[in-house]
Amino acid sequence: MSVTVKSKHEIELMREAGRILGMVLKELEKECKPGVTTYHINKIGDEMIKSYGCIPSFYGYQGYPASICVSVNEEIVHGIPSKARVLKDGDIVSLDAGVIYKGYHSDAARTYGVGNISDKAAKLIEVTRQSFFEGIKFAKEGCHLYEISNAIADYNESFGYGVIRELVGHGIGTQLHEEPEIPNFRQQRRGMKLYEGMTLAIEPMVSAGDYRVKWMDDDWTVVTRDHSLSAHYENTIAITDEGCEILTMLPEEKEALHSEQKEK
Repeated sequence: MSVTVKSKHEIELMREAGRILGMVLKELEKECKPGVTTYHINKIGDEMIKSYGCIPSFYGYQGYPASICVSVNEEIVHGIPSKARVLKDGDIVSLDAGVIYKGYHSDAARTYGVGNISDKAAKLIEVTRQSFFEGIKFAKEGCHLYEISNAIADYNESFGYGVIRELVGHGIGTQLHEEPEIPNFRQQRRGMKLYEGMTLAIEPMVSAGDYRVKWMDDDWTVVTRDHSLSAHYENTIAITDEGCEILTMLPEEKEALHSEQKEK
């Protein structure tokens, strides 16, 4: 499959898919508290996506059995929600979800703390999040794809973290996973040139320890091999004539980000 460049109309549809997904994740953050099951989080997310007349991107995708990937602590991605998995104080939980709106996908992930988390866990979440923003400094027309990868890798590795190598970001549009693949670890080549109208899901996945992973027996859940905590931060973006637009962040999140950047 070749890389697709989206029209302004297509990006408008993806912008709405992203807005809806942003609202879903914001609501699910409130559910990430001690005593809540990962099954409950998925149920709320599934119902909310459908309430907007949208389709969950993940449900049934290559056989995945849920609408929200709920991954706890050392689980990096693709955790399967369960009535038996109960969140407890000090956990960190990564929520990864997608929405289909009028045939177009959005994809985003956040890692949240449950109750009172350790300073170590909080730092991992924040560094992983910030690495996304370091990466998208290069998400603009004329830059090369792997400049994004290298910026993400360099930022995370400067804190001694392991950047997951067996899982990558991707293009997105009428398909959940389109070309190109977007590694989060350092590349030797520059990669393809970026053009206005490209839409990408950029998603740093980071371990507090080693970068190596293993798949669990359910063939979905991916965990850190050394059982280190893991964090995940993802947004769908569009390359524009002014740089890039984050499609899966709500206006109030963008305002908070702008204020945060002004203070630095």
